[in-house]
Amino acid sequence: MSTTVQHPGEHSGGAAADAPAPTPARTGRPARRPRAKGRATEALMSRIAVNGALVLATLYMLLPLAWLLIAATKDMGGLFGGDGFAFDGFHFTENVKAVNNESDGIYWRWYLNSLLYAGVGAAVGSFVSVLAGYAFDKFDFPGKEKLFGGVLLGVLVPTTAVALPLYLLASKVGLVNTFWAVFIPVIVNPFGVYLARVFSAGYIPGEVLEAARMDGAGEIRTFRSVALPMMMPGFVTIFLFQFTAIWNNFFLPLVMLSDQKLYPVSLGLYSWNTNAHASPEFYPLVITGSLMAVVPLVVAFVSLQRHWRSGLSAGSVK
Repeated sequence: MSTTVQHPGEHSGGAAADAPAPTPARTGRPARRPRAKGRATEALMSRIAVNGALVLATLYMLLPLAWLLIAATKDMGGLFGGDGFAFDGFHFTENVKAVNNESDGIYWRWYLNSLLYAGVGAAVGSFVSVLAGYAFDKFDFPGKEKLFGGVLLGVLVPTTAVALPLYLLASKVGLVNTFWAVFIPVIVNPFGVYLARVFSAGYIPGEVLEAARMDGAGEIRTFRSVALPMMMPGFVTIFLFQFTAIWNNFFLPLVMLSDQKLYPVSLGLYSWNTNAHASPEFYPLVITGSLMAVVPLVVAFVSLQRHWRSGLSAGSVK
């Protein structure tokens, strides 16, 4: 009598042969979908909050400009009798003609004066600030930090506080009621010197200057050919800040000038607004003139913003 022994690995068929082999248990971590979804929701809400705050800030800044744009199209009756943000006829052409005809076109004389004060003054002042900031950053001389501390103290002093001392100084040298009484003080810009030193430290590597000096370039040539192109974004930044400050300057011309032909546009519009209390027909002139006075600021910022973008990689060592 023989006995047949069947090993576990030998299958001749049947249900046992068709049974699937056992699979090992998975030991991976379970997916955390609820937490990932919560983070995505938080990021979305944060983005909405930031964009909403930016939209509100933009509307807050553009609202006065929108009102000025609409008000410049109204006559005197529309200014006082209609909705401030509703177009009530279109009288912008008549208002511009009235501005041109008032006092033989003195508004454009004020406009030219402001362009000279702000344009030339900001260009010269920015160049002086860049020179001073570059010197404070790249050169060592006795008392440098103390002198720079004095410059920073000048940043803390408001311009209205120095208007009277400047008037007394101008009266001593006979510059009161002249073009130079307004032009010379606006060239000095302590905040521009501070910004120029910051830009010089961040945009101009010392290795580049040393290489230029080893090639035989003098200090003036090094600044003109190497340092100034690298600091051009800083120069444009200082120029825009100073241009805006000089264009909106009011108190210094008010103290220094008595001749209307030397007024900037800000002081000229103030004189018209003073006359409007007795003669209401000056109100459309003031509003239309104010709208036209905004144009140079918009043009300056729009045309010079590309220099900021092109300066993002300035100062790199290749």
